Amino acid sequence: MLSLTTFGGPQAHLGYFHKTLVDKRKYLTDAELMELNSLCQILPGPSSTQTLTAVGFKVGGPNLAYLTLLVWILPSVLFMTALAVLLNFYQDKHFTLNFTRFIQPMAVGFVSYAAYTITLKTVYTKSGVALMLSAALASYYFQTPFVFPIVLIIAGALTALKYRKQPKIEKEPIRINWSNFFLWAGVLIIAAIVGKITGWLPVRLFENFYRNGSLIFGGGQVLIPYLHTEFVQYAPKQYLTTEEFLSGYAIAQSIPGPVFAFASYVGGLAMREYGLGGQIIGGLMSSFGIFLPGTFLIFFVIRFWDAMKRYRGIRASLEGITAASAGLVAAAAVLLFQPLDNTFLNFGLTIGTFCLLAFTKIPPPLIIVLGLILGFIF
Repeated sequence: MLSLTTFGGPQAHLGYFHKTLVDKRKYLTDAELMELNSLCQILPGPSSTQTLTAVGFKVGGPNLAYLTLLVWILPSVLFMTALAVLLNFYQDKHFTLNFTRFIQPMAVGFVSYAAYTITLKTVYTKSGVALMLSAALASYYFQTPFVFPIVLIIAGALTALKYRKQPKIEKEPIRINWSNFFLWAGVLIIAAIVGKITGWLPVRLFENFYRNGSLIFGGGQVLIPYLHTEFVQYAPKQYLTTEEFLSGYAIAQSIPGPVFAFASYVGGLAMREYGLGGQIIGGLMSSFGIFLPGTFLIFFVIRFWDAMKRYRGIRASLEGITAASAGLVAAAAVLLFQPLDNTFLNFGLTIGTFCLLAFTKIPPPLIIVLGLILGFIF
């Protein structure tokens, strides 16, 4: 039921989780849910997906956790893969995509609003503002996938130096079970080696998305600059046009479930030259790639989280990581708007979408549907 009814991204998802899992089903307490969600916020990967997976792990162990993951992501992954197939079919018939021209600048409005909300919630010091601006400039001027991990590592290391400002907590010995960490790292290394040797596109897509899923802090909104840089701008790939990318992202905002399912749309279009079967494989491989690393990492960390969160350096580094993530999303909004025509209409649609999200309670799916209807009418 959650996979079919939860709209609005990770912040909104938490409300649905609380109502269903805590109030109705009583699988765990409110405090336990909030602590699991806080843990997932500091790990790379899709935070709401990791929270649900962690609940499954807490209630029934790894097997139930994997089943929870599958049930949660399946509807949105199938929908976004089908969207990639339909869009490619539509283009093969030489139909125009002009009906999506309104939702493309609207999608930039969604990204801009994401940058705004992330900034409000995570950037609250002068050093955070400086790191956010530095990350945005680095992402804007060095449009390569390799800039993201470097920016996050540097930002986290810099604010970790401020550990003395964190309150002291009595430490406990950390007993670490490394099996899931080695599983996470092993899959990453093997996928990179096999992809390099075989050159098989599904394996390379899996590795690309697995790597991105291992680096993304801050939820589905932060996913956008990574995917746009790697699959639209990066010259060796460029599997999608900006028009296709923005259209898919806008529609991804209008369906329930995890925003990370947008990866299946990108993977499906990346495999369009291989026919229907290839597109389905591309969508599924990309989905596995984007969701698995966060799952492996939450399984790894949840076992020793109580001891690790007592270290001040760990808590201090989060300020830099989240501030840098906000900067990456802000730069993405600028980069996504640049390929669009600099018309009053596009500016107005972007600003109008931002204002609707910020100052009204109109659900995002309704905003996207309205944009599509206007596109068909005009």
